Amino acid sequence: MDIVSLIGYIIVVLLIIGTVLVILTDEDGDSGKKISWIIIVVMIPVIGILCYIVFGKNPRRDRRYERYARKFHEAFSEYSDRKPYAKLFGETCRSKIREGYRELSVLLSHSNGTTVTDCNNVEIITSGKRKFEALVHDLENARDHIHMEYFYFRKDSGSKRIREILMRKAREGVKVRFIHENIANIDISPWYYSRMKKAGVEVVKFTNARFSLLTLSARLNYRDHRKIVVIDGKIGYTGGMNIGDDYFVRWRDTHMRITGNAVYALQYSFLYSFCVSGGVFPKDFSRLFPDQEPGQKRNELVQIVPDQPVDRWPVIHMGAVWTVQHSRDYVYIQTPYFVPPDPLLQALKASALKGADVRVMIPRKADLPYMNLANKAYYSQCLEAGVRIFEKQGSFIHSKTIVSDDYLSVIGSANMDYRSLELNYEINAYIFNEQTAVRNREIFLNDLKECEEITLGKWKKRPWYLKLGQAVIRLFAPLL
Repeated sequence: MDIVSLIGYIIVVLLIIGTVLVILTDEDGDSGKKISWIIIVVMIPVIGILCYIVFGKNPRRDRRYERYARKFHEAFSEYSDRKPYAKLFGETCRSKIREGYRELSVLLSHSNGTTVTDCNNVEIITSGKRKFEALVHDLENARDHIHMEYFYFRKDSGSKRIREILMRKAREGVKVRFIHENIANIDISPWYYSRMKKAGVEVVKFTNARFSLLTLSARLNYRDHRKIVVIDGKIGYTGGMNIGDDYFVRWRDTHMRITGNAVYALQYSFLYSFCVSGGVFPKDFSRLFPDQEPGQKRNELVQIVPDQPVDRWPVIHMGAVWTVQHSRDYVYIQTPYFVPPDPLLQALKASALKGADVRVMIPRKADLPYMNLANKAYYSQCLEAGVRIFEKQGSFIHSKTIVSDDYLSVIGSANMDYRSLELNYEINAYIFNEQTAVRNREIFLNDLKECEEITLGKWKKRPWYLKLGQAVIRLFAPLL
């Protein structure tokens, strides 16, 4: 070995050792995720180290990202009047929550500080056709502004219909602000958005920071997985459905149409994303936070919970763990991707072992090929503990919901996997209401009619090659 090769070999070894030490000393890192990254770094050193720099760094202790949040909060404090503050950050509604659940509301407030709100009316939407029709109607009747933020905004017929409405409303003088996710829509031509801009729509690309090695990780890894619409500050949409015909026509998903004070929190979350992505901060807040209409049909308590990988605490993950752990009678979960981080996996098993009825519903066939193996990688552990697993046949189920003990419902954008719970920008709604929970339980039980339950006895009889594949992909599950 010549001297150049020896020096190169020593450099690579030192880089491996240094990267492994960085991984091991990450105080917040998940143990399974650490092991996965160490395996990759050791097995394919150069590529593995580069991948870790881009995809593996923990942003929750990165002070660079705190500057974005601080800049937004300072601008919000400067330009808004005091009216939104009581609804967004006040504590008066928390006492209305059933006593055992108030600590969950406190926990969830450690995202951006927004709290639980009252005087809300929530329509749970399980039909893509209904979501499309309701959204079109509300957009057509917008008078002041439309704010829209989506992970996917496609080029199919339903998407183009929504796009045409946005452009027409902008020409009519309605202020239209639109955020599109960067990587997820990389196959969409810039021309598609330039036409919107020419019509007067203010379009920003999420994670639109100036390119550098320091921002490469954020641009490629931290996806804006949220689905938010705010119309005139009075109507809000959020949940699992993106803009596309898969969601409007083909898939089974769950979304919400909200009126009431919770719309303030959806508005606040949208403005954060808009401003940190390079959008111009709006000055006229009286138009964005109008008085809500009186005379709600119901008085549902709703807490809107955004989560960013740059926040100090992964509150959506923590909220899911809390909900599962504190379920007394039952907890029912729907998710298209079931790759639970270890804290959530342990909570599911513990809840089942203590006697709660724990059920998880996932699609029989995932929309992403590698997820077919990954979704099943944790079946054995769950089934052995008494967790009941149901695979939905027929239309692909994209719902991300939790319902527990006829009181707490969770509907949002976050899947039960590492990417949603640790890396993505997500938003969930926590609803503290008996009627809504009963409705969600009925939805789950109705979907069971199209499901096959996976029993432990049947699962143990699966072919050896599936067992091997699931064991291998489980090593890399934290990276999916």
